[in-house]
Amino acid sequence: MSSTKNILLIGAGKSATYAIEYLATQCKKENWLLTVADFNKEIVEQKIAALPNCKAVQLDINNAKRRSALIEKADLVISMMPPAFHLAIIKDCVKFKKHFANASYVTPEIKAFSDDFKKNNSIALCEIGLDPGIDHMSAMQTIHRLQKEKCELISFKSYCGGLVAPESDNNPWHYKFSWNPRNVIVAGQGTAQFLKNKSVNYLPYHRLFSNIETVKVQGYGEFEAYANRDSLSYIDTYELHGVKDFLRGTLRKKGFCESWNALVQLGITDDTYAVNTDSKSTWRNFLQSYLSDENLFAQHPLLDEIKNYLAGNKIKNKSVIKNLEWLGIFEETKLPLVNATPAQQLQQLLEQKWKMEADDKDMVVMQHQFIYKQNGKTKRLHSSLVMKGENQVHTAMAKTVGLPLAIGAVLILKEKIKQKGVLIPTISSIYNPILKELEKHGVNFIEEEIC
Repeated sequence: MSSTKNILLIGAGKSATYAIEYLATQCKKENWLLTVADFNKEIVEQKIAALPNCKAVQLDINNAKRRSALIEKADLVISMMPPAFHLAIIKDCVKFKKHFANASYVTPEIKAFSDDFKKNNSIALCEIGLDPGIDHMSAMQTIHRLQKEKCELISFKSYCGGLVAPESDNNPWHYKFSWNPRNVIVAGQGTAQFLKNKSVNYLPYHRLFSNIETVKVQGYGEFEAYANRDSLSYIDTYELHGVKDFLRGTLRKKGFCESWNALVQLGITDDTYAVNTDSKSTWRNFLQSYLSDENLFAQHPLLDEIKNYLAGNKIKNKSVIKNLEWLGIFEETKLPLVNATPAQQLQQLLEQKWKMEADDKDMVVMQHQFIYKQNGKTKRLHSSLVMKGENQVHTAMAKTVGLPLAIGAVLILKEKIKQKGVLIPTISSIYNPILKELEKHGVNFIEEEIC
């Protein structure tokens, strides 16, 4: 029997379900305790009602005294909070010499604590969710295998998307929110950077959604892919110096990107300023303010103005206009917010239009594309993961984010990871046992050689 350990999981939102259930099972085996903290204690109590070795506590993450007291009692802290809160939690973990794990990207501020964790003989395991997380682990497992087989990697592309399952796909955008809506709204803002034909390419936001690639996934057809913000920084991480192509991208279903590009070109995904509106403002007059002199609307209806403007930006597909009409943004419908950014107004609208209904299922799709040379012959390999959710609680997104995070936490407490400091799961001692455990839960990749 292992000595009693206390795992503190902060944040019991949608992505936490599988993590909590897996950790509860492990805690029963090991005689550990799982403490789940959230601002809404009732949500926690619902999630752990039938689970062993669990306790619910209320926590306002901004209450430093309460947060520190809980962290001081833990052996390992898992943060499933939004990224903005990780730093405060990490500082407490360093202060009290605790392990830490989360599924978010390592920021320079977090990386700066690596030496502190090493001095404490502890671990901060980050980027251990879906994307980032499973993408790193599955890619590195294949990369290392090919390198051992004396293959020369020429090109690497990796794509991932949180989508709606085909049986629940019943709107013209072919998309519903299965994760944080804000991240979807502001996706791609900034400039994408990637390697193409050994040259660094930059793709600014206003061109991002008109420069897409087609990705085929066996059994699920074609998807659209647009580039993530910064692929270049992962060339070092993936040990792929000298490759011709290196790109990480996001997947959407066919037709999405051109319609989203229309919203980008209209300016209503912008999150940098607030628009002066009041309680009487409507979507129709909001859009009019983005187009031209209001006197023109006496001669040209709003819809025609939209068509002309989009045509000038090379968007002429009739389905785009139909998708915009379906959103209701040409109507005299009141804006949901007063004096908000365009992106905030759009998010409020889309949270209703792209809402997952009670019987809907989500779907996660990931694909790695490798081109390599072996014995003088050029080969192509695609490695794909498709995971469907069971329901609105046990979603594919919750499973693929929460399970690797929880498995990684258990590895830390069982002292299976020898490295210390701030880590991501690109080393075999981390990714091999996690991927093996994920396969037991139906999370596995199918490889196919492409002729």
